[in-house]
Amino acid sequence: MKNITSKLLILFLILSFIPFSNMIPVKAENEGITVEAKSAILLEANSGKVIYEKNSHEKFAPASVTKIMTMLLTMEAIDSGKIKLNDKVTVSENAKKMGGSTMLLDTGEIRTVEELLKGIAIASGNDAAVAMGEYLAGTEESFVNLMNERAKALGMNDSSFKNCTGLSASGHLTSAYDISIMSRELLKHPTILKYSGTYMETISEGRKTPIGLVNHNKLVRFFKGCDGLKTGFTEEAKYCISATATRDGVRMLSVIMGAPTYKIRNRDASMLLNHGFSKFESKKLLVKDSEVEKVPMNKQGDKFFIAKAKDDLNITIEKGTDKSITKKYEINKTKSQYKKGEVVGYCEFYFNNELIGKVELYSDRDIKKSGLMDNIKYNIKNLFKGAV
Repeated sequence: MKNITSKLLILFLILSFIPFSNMIPVKAENEGITVEAKSAILLEANSGKVIYEKNSHEKFAPASVTKIMTMLLTMEAIDSGKIKLNDKVTVSENAKKMGGSTMLLDTGEIRTVEELLKGIAIASGNDAAVAMGEYLAGTEESFVNLMNERAKALGMNDSSFKNCTGLSASGHLTSAYDISIMSRELLKHPTILKYSGTYMETISEGRKTPIGLVNHNKLVRFFKGCDGLKTGFTEEAKYCISATATRDGVRMLSVIMGAPTYKIRNRDASMLLNHGFSKFESKKLLVKDSEVEKVPMNKQGDKFFIAKAKDDLNITIEKGTDKSITKKYEINKTKSQYKKGEVVGYCEFYFNNELIGKVELYSDRDIKKSGLMDNIKYNIKNLFKGAV
């Protein structure tokens, strides 16, 4: 008994010297990845599936990554028809006096919404961001209220915006997770990639001295497929980025916060993006106008229509999991006639019982079901066949 007690005591003493953190299993997704920045997250942008995360809900100052929300509200206003890309915006004194990164706009200068978007997305212009905010909401303060309202609606529970630029301000905080939310929402407006994916641009109309814009996101130039979204830096925030890239139909999104240098920020973001591309692939499940199902309209089966796919369907999945995809058809077969091009149902695809894609199906022709006389003729014909 003493011997057993002694062994248990020795085992307890050994375990007491093992750090508790070593007892916690590391997520499989994080194995082999070391991010030096304070916080990070990697997602498959389409589904939002998290592939890697580190302190993703910890709150930090986001610096100019803030402007993703500024661009989001702008793109939503454009795509809803509230404003247009060629609308003229007059730069205020308040916008002109912004410090940090600027477009070097002058008070009273008139620029289009598109030019200001370029200034925000490419050169991270604080003056352009404030001018845009004032144009949309009247004052920067009112625009910031809109930013916080939109953040709340998106479920960005870690965020509190104090300005539309990202300049240091008490309480101006967000998380890598929240940045990924607003980044994915901005990606629903693909026009923004035309600007965020541009490395250099010159704006010269109406100016004696042209405005030269150079993208702060060097990954746009040096990382294959990168077309956005936004970098940021302040002494408080250090180096941050929301980086997105697409390869072979797969889009990845990585967010880095609090990197000590821009080189480490870019390295961490690139490493995460590459990791995502190594794990996921794009699959074409349906081709537009392809034949999905033959739908009979009589007993003989010689009167029918073909249900065809109304659109392409591409999905992004983890490599090697395509065998787990199942499909289900739902076609309305109760009608007596169908018109060519009429939607007759849909085709759904599932992965592990979760819906991952849906495409409407249409009739390839005008057709009517067999009438009473057709059915009588068919039955008589079959009757004589049986007699023989």
